[in-house]
Amino acid sequence: MLYLYLDESGDLGFDFFTKNPSKYFTVTVMLVQGMENRKRIAKAIKRTIQNKLLKQKGTELKGSKQSIEVKKYFYSHVESVPFEIYTLTLNKRRVYDYLTQKKDRVYNFIARKVLDVIPFANASVRIGLVIDRSKSKKEIKEFDNYLIQQLSGRIEPKIPLDIDHHLSHEDLPLQAVDMFSWGIFRKYEKDDWEWFNIFREKIKHDDIYLP
Repeated sequence: MLYLYLDESGDLGFDFFTKNPSKYFTVTVMLVQGMENRKRIAKAIKRTIQNKLLKQKGTELKGSKQSIEVKKYFYSHVESVPFEIYTLTLNKRRVYDYLTQKKDRVYNFIARKVLDVIPFANASVRIGLVIDRSKSKKEIKEFDNYLIQQLSGRIEPKIPLDIDHHLSHEDLPLQAVDMFSWGIFRKYEKDDWEWFNIFREKIKHDDIYLP
């Protein structure tokens, strides 16, 4: 089975005059082939939380919160796992004015652009796309329908596509893609390459939209 974990970093605020939104918005997909590799990543998440974070209920790995030491420890336990990272970063200042009021449309478009570069030909049994749950029921339905429509021509009809929206404590690899997405976002937003340079060997596609 082909597992795809999708998360984003930054925000979709566009008021650069009275507020202080991020300049960029990053959507990242982590591709994991097979249940065994998925389990290895989940195990690394658990080990990092147990050994490096306070043992309190609800503790999660977050790219925006963890120190570089914790990130390095986590990566040392997944470096040998065969997974790939595909990512696209939106330069928000170049988005058309009329689209700044249609944030869901912008999000769906960037997510689809990332998925467009993923080699679905490697999927032979089933594809599972897992998104960090943050949308309303209506937004989830629109997002799922949009992706199914856009991707149907790239996936063999005999290959089922499952789209699930989970909380990050329910599906642990979501915490991994959160960490990686944050590192990519920081590279663009703050010219901070420290964490990015550690895992950059896993990146198969990294581009900026509207440079």
